[in-house]
Amino acid sequence: MPKLKTHSGAAKRFHKTGTGKFKRGQSKMRHILTSKATKTKRKLGGSALISDADHHKVARMLPYA
Repeated sequence: MPKLKTHSGAAKRFHKTGTGKFKRGQSKMRHILTSKATKTKRKLGGSALISDADHHKVARMLPYA
C-alpha cells in the first residue's frame, strides 16, 4: 500500500486528543469584536470537539494523527 497524504489544511485546524477525538478552534473571533460581549469572546477563545457526524471525515483527512 502506498503512503497516504495528510490534508494539510485539516492538519492546521484539527488535533487529536488522547481518547481519539478531534479538537477544533472556534469561529467568529477574527473581527467585529467590539459588538460581541466579553463573555462570548471568552467562551469562543477556547477549543471544542468536533461532532460525531464529522469524525469519519476528519479522521480520513488525517490518517496519521
